[in-house]
Amino acid sequence: MVKYPEKGEMQLLTDRPPQLETPLNIFRQDFTPNEYFFVRWHLSQIVTKIDVDTFRLYIGGAVDKPLALSMNDLKTKFAADSIVALAICSGNSRGTFNPKVPGTQWGNGAMGNARWKGVKLKDILAMAGVKPGALNVTFQGLDRAPLAGTPAFVKSLDIGHAIDGEVMVAYEMNGQPLPMLNGYPLKLVVPGWYATYWVGSLSNINVLTDTFHGFWMTKAYQVTKDPALNESPDSLAKTTVPISNINLHSIFVEPDATQPVNAGKQCLIEGLAFNDGTGIQKVELSFDDGKTWNETRLNPELGKYSWRRWKYDWVPGAAGMYHLCVRATDNNGHTQGNKQWNRSGYGRGFIEHLDVNVK
Repeated sequence: MVKYPEKGEMQLLTDRPPQLETPLNIFRQDFTPNEYFFVRWHLSQIVTKIDVDTFRLYIGGAVDKPLALSMNDLKTKFAADSIVALAICSGNSRGTFNPKVPGTQWGNGAMGNARWKGVKLKDILAMAGVKPGALNVTFQGLDRAPLAGTPAFVKSLDIGHAIDGEVMVAYEMNGQPLPMLNGYPLKLVVPGWYATYWVGSLSNINVLTDTFHGFWMTKAYQVTKDPALNESPDSLAKTTVPISNINLHSIFVEPDATQPVNAGKQCLIEGLAFNDGTGIQKVELSFDDGKTWNETRLNPELGKYSWRRWKYDWVPGAAGMYHLCVRATDNNGHTQGNKQWNRSGYGRGFIEHLDVNVK
């Protein structure tokens, strides 16, 4: 465990750029504290100091009136909006894929749930005046690569998505300014989509009348068209598309390997389920490695794009090793499967397992 500025003790996976994973026990809170919110950057030269008085958010391209908005402009010239949404790295839980795949070997801690406050992107674009024929909107932050040949980290959304009223330019996270390592002073929030689109230290928005073909949209972050994001190591998908919607998944939060579980005594089993905003219909637990299933109780929703907490009171009848499984079903009736693999370890959606030693 290490500590970075504005952060508590977190697991360091890489330091150039910094990638920090949230400890699992932090997820026993509905909202992930800013000081424990996971950190993921792509380019190593990240900003460590910003003068908010001189900082500007630039909006250009196919607009009637290019803008250079100050932080004060964003807070006084637009209606404030807020949303509860899960930010989750595309590679969250990559370390659990088998066979192993390249990339940061995240556990389940490359995600966090927060209340975001800021300005609807559609309101900013309305002020700029989007010209007819606009197709894409691109987003770039202040991070830079040390080598000139490294592609700038630029992501894009279709114009319809950009003006849907849910995508936000956030300046607050859980009631506080964004931590520097989480994209201060502005972060793009794209609810229901993986955090590769949630550009941090957002500085430039550009409206295009054609389709954007940048590296981070057409080469990186590609997945098979299979809805389960599944392909075979022996037969890779020949056609890929940019990853987008958060895949259905559920995890255990409690107990963990350090907690004693005693036969004949009640033990709380708790976890989280989430997806792209489709919603969670039910979460089920198995105590016999998937042979039979028991429905858990769900906490009330915190918001359409938030994770959903589930709980189950278990009284193990005898000592021994129990093989627990958890699976979620969404509001469309889709249930997590047993197997999944793709070449990049993206969008884990297969069933989570937990071995519990009852004494």
